[in-house]
Amino acid sequence: MKKMIKKTMSALLASSLVMSLAACGGTTTGQTQSAPPAASGISERTIKIGSGATDNSPVGQAMVEFKKIVEEKSGGKIKVQTFPSSQLGDDKQMIDALKAGTLEMSTPTTAPLVGTVKDFGIFDLPFTISNAEQADKVLSSPVGQKLLDKLPDHGLIGLTYWEYGFRNLTNKKRPVVKVEDFAGLKIRTQQNNIHIDVFNALGANATPMAYSEVFSGLESGAIDGQENPVGAIEDNKYNEVQKYLSLTNHIYSPIALLMSKKFWDQLSDEEKKLIQDAAIQAGENEKKNVRAQAQQSITNLQNAGMEVNEFSEEEITKAKEIIKPVIEKHTKELDQDIVNEFLQVVGAAK
Repeated sequence: MKKMIKKTMSALLASSLVMSLAACGGTTTGQTQSAPPAASGISERTIKIGSGATDNSPVGQAMVEFKKIVEEKSGGKIKVQTFPSSQLGDDKQMIDALKAGTLEMSTPTTAPLVGTVKDFGIFDLPFTISNAEQADKVLSSPVGQKLLDKLPDHGLIGLTYWEYGFRNLTNKKRPVVKVEDFAGLKIRTQQNNIHIDVFNALGANATPMAYSEVFSGLESGAIDGQENPVGAIEDNKYNEVQKYLSLTNHIYSPIALLMSKKFWDQLSDEEKKLIQDAAIQAGENEKKNVRAQAQQSITNLQNAGMEVNEFSEEEITKAKEIIKPVIEKHTKELDQDIVNEFLQVVGAAK
């Protein structure tokens, strides 16, 4: 009887083992089987990304590249919807929507972020960053990261920096060759106090205006001119309502690629890495495209009938002397360690 019970128990155990192996995809023949795939840390999500830039611009193209990377790497689980040309509002409105959690991502320049984190004002100091090498050094330096690290306290996540470019001046009245030529020109500026005070100090009449309203403002005569990178000037067809392009390169404008912290906090570590990697990859190509486009845009604008002039180093020196009190006033409002570190990085890259 005992032998019979042992045989029966052995048979039951063997049967149980076969069933267990079968359920796990295993085999009793000694063949090695691969382990089942681990559960993915990616969930079904939708990301809306808004921008003031047009869909044909390097920024618009980078948004599409970001979308392709995210959707591919997530196996289609994360969908990205792009909204260029201020479809979701101006930069300030989109930043407020990010804070509220009603929008997932946007691509503002750092200028409107000064209302949230004052220290982003270092990028608004005119005639400071003068070439791409200096720009790259600053954005990849600890000071560039320190600024992004200030954003989570305000409901924002800075994923990385993209690039808008060096800002130049257009107007319909005259070439701006000398500092004195700024006098009386009604110039649209961003909604940024440093920009406003600088143009007023140079003798212009600074007029803050939403990006989406600039063309109609130029067309109607509400403003005489505006300032933007040459690529944006071409994309927005400002040559149709502007005669003169002055290559002042007065301010370098980076883009802070932002995400809502409320949305970010919902993401798994895997999702966060995927999104940030995609943002960096798309940004590398975006910077190359901005820089390649700039010289071509100048040629295209000339061919379209714009008169183009350089703003000489001598006039830049004169302008810097005039606006010195404005710069001193505004830098006092910034973190002095940030300002000093910024200026050191810029100086080392000259």
